[in-house]
Amino acid sequence: MRVAVISDVHGNAFALDAVLREVRAASPDLIVNLGDQAEGSADPARALAAQAELAAAGALEVRGNNEEKLWPGGRRSALSRRYGAWLAEHTDPALLARVAALPLTTRALNGALLACHGTLDSAWHSLLWVWDHGGFYRARDPRELRAALDPLGAEVVLCGHTHRAGMTRVGDTLLVNAGSVSDQVDGDPRARWTLLTRAGRDWDVRFRATLYDIEAAVTWACTHTPFGDGEAQLLRTGTMDARGDGVWEGPQP
Repeated sequence: MRVAVISDVHGNAFALDAVLREVRAASPDLIVNLGDQAEGSADPARALAAQAELAAAGALEVRGNNEEKLWPGGRRSALSRRYGAWLAEHTDPALLARVAALPLTTRALNGALLACHGTLDSAWHSLLWVWDHGGFYRARDPRELRAALDPLGAEVVLCGHTHRAGMTRVGDTLLVNAGSVSDQVDGDPRARWTLLTRAGRDWDVRFRATLYDIEAAVTWACTHTPFGDGEAQLLRTGTMDARGDGVWEGPQP
């Protein structure tokens, strides 16, 4: 049993194209999409449509915090509201409504696999990693994780949101953060996705880094949107440090 996991596409159709070529070559039995599908400026309409096609073919999905920005009153900053107006004008409203209505969590494999974007009760918080206001991630207290995960009875819990891949074992549960297709934070601009292979109750986890045409993504954003400069900084550097006028506003406390 093979499960391909994508997360945090952030409207980057160019990164998504490259990742999906690798995903399809791996012939997974199941694809899981952990949310934050459209909030970005490297052809988000095409990225959103491609993810809708995945869902129509059977991919499981949960909503990210950026899907909740599509709710009435969901945009909190001036930048976010400006981007939301642009996105609404340039994207199929039915596709936006579809992702806004996605569930917070979902389960598969008779409950053995559980997926969320951030935590089990919030798309805005993070499960494996915690954002420290000093400007970096730290591991969450393992006692907190056991209290949250032990009652679930899942073999694997999947999460995203932090744009940082990693995993740990919590009791009998494997907790996996899949990393992000776009908008990296570690200085490596390659797209990320994760492949899990199940044999009995054992899981093998492979974190993948995929090359894609960053300059094509930047050119599209600069040509078609008012957010190109910020997108260029983010995609080229693989870090949030110099984002400027971009769209994704970083982890939430």
